[in-house]
Amino acid sequence: MSEKFNYDVEARAVKPNLSTEIDSSECIGDEGAVPAEALVTGDSFFAKAQRFAGRFGVEQRGIERVPSDERSDAGMSQIGTLWLSANMVVSAFAIGALSYPVFNLGFIDTILIIFFINILGILPVCFFSTFGPRFGLRQMVLSRFFFGWYGVKIIAVFNVLACIGWSSVNVIVGAQLFHAVNGNMPGWAGVVVIAVATFFITLFGYKVVHTYERYSWIPCFIIFLIVLGEFAHSGHFQNVPMRTGSSEAGAALSFAASVFGFATGWTSYAADYTVYQPVSRPRRAIFFWTFAGLFFPLLFTEMLGAAVATAISIPSSPYKAGYTSSGIGGLLAAVLLPPLGRFGQFCLVILALSIIANNCPNIYSVSLSLQLLARASQRIPRFLWTFLATCIYIAIAIPGYDHFESVLEDFMLLIAYWLAIYIAVSITEHVLFRRGFAGYHPEDYLDKGKLPIGAAAMTAFAMGVLGAVLGMAQPWFTGPVGKLCGADHGGDVGFELAFGFAAISYIPLRYLERRRFGR
Repeated sequence: MSEKFNYDVEARAVKPNLSTEIDSSECIGDEGAVPAEALVTGDSFFAKAQRFAGRFGVEQRGIERVPSDERSDAGMSQIGTLWLSANMVVSAFAIGALSYPVFNLGFIDTILIIFFINILGILPVCFFSTFGPRFGLRQMVLSRFFFGWYGVKIIAVFNVLACIGWSSVNVIVGAQLFHAVNGNMPGWAGVVVIAVATFFITLFGYKVVHTYERYSWIPCFIIFLIVLGEFAHSGHFQNVPMRTGSSEAGAALSFAASVFGFATGWTSYAADYTVYQPVSRPRRAIFFWTFAGLFFPLLFTEMLGAAVATAISIPSSPYKAGYTSSGIGGLLAAVLLPPLGRFGQFCLVILALSIIANNCPNIYSVSLSLQLLARASQRIPRFLWTFLATCIYIAIAIPGYDHFESVLEDFMLLIAYWLAIYIAVSITEHVLFRRGFAGYHPEDYLDKGKLPIGAAAMTAFAMGVLGAVLGMAQPWFTGPVGKLCGADHGGDVGFELAFGFAAISYIPLRYLERRRFGR
């Protein structure tokens, strides 16, 4: 298979002069792909910066399509270990631990919600991970096929906010753990330590992120096993009974939305971490490696957090005092420090550093979304956007340190809302209008004249927002439908209504758009 290419270095688009043969439905041509050497050619600031960074092994590729001959990742297990490490962290533990102090749920209903809602949340991540090897395109670039050339810029803004928000919330948990180890260490210092360490890993890009994530889950898993053993030995577990009535229903719905937001939060950059996989990788294998990498750590850590949090219900217990003084960090300190002493402090430090594994995908992917916003932003190298995003989430996390529980709950719900809309539009387009993978021409990602107009998608997005507003139950606002779903503060059904409103409205709107514009 031979090709001739003209390189437009400023736009960094590759335009084939000759068509590429496609041997089978599983073989996608390389039209629109950008070879690595094209990223460092020329005398522009971008090319000079890329050449300089390349001397230190920094990944130079951004949102450009990866040619098939550069997709040479070894083994699919690294897909599973990436998600295993990113979720075998104290942030996932915190989600489960909030079930009692924030939502006042019983233990059994908490476990059932964690099990079933996590399955629902991770399925879209697994599905979109299969797009990376097939097309060699990042998730937000793929989203041009769903939202159009201009509409995807709005989606990218949401993704930027989500990535920075995720990172801010996560780093607060790590800082709480540092504070629990050393009460003299201020929250801002812990935030900076974790953020700087994350930056240096994401600075080098895809391969270094995968390498780090391949092994970082191991010490965290061992320490969580120690937490499990020590807490079981302590005898402080309380089988908090399930409540009944509308209050219980509302709390369960709101907690389910938080669990869903955490699990499905990876959807908007799922394909980012499979673009270097060869096109011949079986989609089923990619799907199940992703599922395994997400399902086990989410269930293990969240259920462990829910179990430990039941001890807060004991009056005057060290668990309640620890949680009150240092949040999740104090709760874990109450489990580890009395029986283990200095080794317990060491375990807390390792768990604090586990936040790096959770934040690496966020900060790596946020740079790709920023590049998608405009041609000018694409000319700024990925690693510079990584630095800027790091500075921003540090500035957000430091003042938010003392309000972690409310920040985490509110943020998880907002994530659930917008990603439910994204999933509704994307999957509806894929299934009903493109009829599967054969309906895509990946080279069209560079040609806005061949992409959807985006009017149907953005109108459906607005309808999804309306559904979220009607169903939300936030401390600052409860929608009319949300009020009906529980006593007191209602129950949050925002992500369910957001998905339904977006999917149902998109079908007729997209049909009319295709009929009018033919694309």
